Amino acid sequence: MSFSDNERMSRLTARFAAAALLATALSALPASASTAGSGYTPEQVCGSGFGKVAGGTRTVTDERRIVRGYVYLLYNARTGENCVVTIKSSFVGQPTLTRATLFVKVAGRNDADKFEDQGAYKYYAGPVKAQAKDICVAFNGLVTNLRANENSSASSVQAFGGSTSFGNCGTQRMRKRGIR
Repeated sequence: MSFSDNERMSRLTARFAAAALLATALSALPASASTAGSGYTPEQVCGSGFGKVAGGTRTVTDERRIVRGYVYLLYNARTGENCVVTIKSSFVGQPTLTRATLFVKVAGRNDADKFEDQGAYKYYAGPVKAQAKDICVAFNGLVTNLRANENSSASSVQAFGGSTSFGNCGTQRMRKRGIR
C-alpha cells in the first residue's frame, strides 16, 4: 500500500498537532509537592543528609480547602536530627507570614519542646531542626497572605497543615526508604 504525498503530509501534520497538544497539557499541570511552586525542595532547605520520612509531607490548606503550601518533616539518620520546613505554593515571592514548627516529645511529661521559625518570608519558613533520635515528634506549618505587622481581617487567608499526633519515633521501619 502506497501513500500519496498529500496523505503523508496530513499524517505528519496530525502527529505534530498531537505532540503540541500533549506538550501544552503537560505544561498546565501543577508544580509537584516537592517544589510547591517556589523552586525549593525540602531537602535543599534542610541540607545534606536529610530525607523525607513516611507521612512527612502534609498539605497546608485554608478554610476553603485550597492548598497554599506544604509542610515537610525530614530526618538525618547520621545526626539524629529532625527538620521541618514549610514551602509556599501561594503568595510565592511576596513576604507573607509563614511558619514551620517542630514539637519534640519530652520523656516522662505530657508536653513537648517547641522549635519554630516564623516571619514574613517569600518562599519558605525553616529549616527548624532539633535532635530527636528515637523520640516522637509532631510538626505543622502556616501560610498566610498577611504582610509583616499586618492584622488579620475578613479578607485574610490563613492556611494550616501538619501532623495531628506524635509519630516518627525513631524506628527504622518508619523511615521512608528508596528513591522518592
